[in-house]
Order: sequence, then C-alpha cells, then structure tokens
Amino acid sequence: MSKVKVYTSNTCPYCTMAKDYLKEKDVDFEEKNVQTDKEARDELMAMGYTGVPVICIGDEEIVGFDKKRIDELLK
Repeated sequence: MSKVKVYTSNTCPYCTMAKDYLKEKDVDFEEKNVQTDKEARDELMAMGYTGVPVICIGDEEIVGFDKKRIDELLK
C-alpha cells in the first residue's frame, strides 16, 4: 500500500474527519501537524499549500477531505 501522510492543524474539523475516516478504513498514516511542527509547515508551504488538510497518498496530493478521491487512491 502507498505511504499516506496527512497535514493537519489542531483547529481543523476536516482534518479530524479525514483522520477518523482513514482510521475506520484501517489505513496507517503519518500525521504532520503544521500548527505544532515548523518542519511540517515548511514542507506544506514548499508544496504550494497554505491550508489543511492535505492528504498525500503515494505521489498524489488531495487538498481537503475528499472521500471519493481517497478511496480511488487507496484501491
């Protein structure tokens, strides 16, 4: 399975929804909290994003919580 990384913040409800959804599907993921981790924030900005969640599955990036796209990439 592709490596999954989720960029989040403490106050983002969509981040919580995305993490909960991945846990429901038994998907292991690495959480990168941009609010508490400067390196994670720098990584996200270098990718051209300023908002969260950003979900990286393999080489693909999903901006926001998009169940359909997550399911497509996890197949």
